[in-house]
Amino acid sequence: MRNSLVAALVACADRPLKSEARRFLTGLSADELQFIAEFLGSCVLESQVRHARNRAELAERIARFHQERADCARMRSPDQELKMILLLEYLCRSGVPGLSMPARAGGSSVN
Repeated sequence: MRNSLVAALVACADRPLKSEARRFLTGLSADELQFIAEFLGSCVLESQVRHARNRAELAERIARFHQERADCARMRSPDQELKMILLLEYLCRSGVPGLSMPARAGGSSVN
């Protein structure tokens, strides 16, 4: 299952960032990979998905996702804060369309 999650999440990354995304994802646990996949799945299901303009907007989206998960008792785990940080880093490094932004300062802005 872990290899399938890595492959699926790498497939979501922009082509030039796929190798960087793969390196990042291979260091994560299956539980952390599943958290990222659940976030991406929730964004697909949302009807009002839009491009995040900056890291703060990404963090806000992740916080909303975290709150929705926290409302469901079976989804709670003690490492939720870490998973939120890992999710933010993945989104910033992978160039996932509509969810990420340039990872480097001086990059072009996402509209």
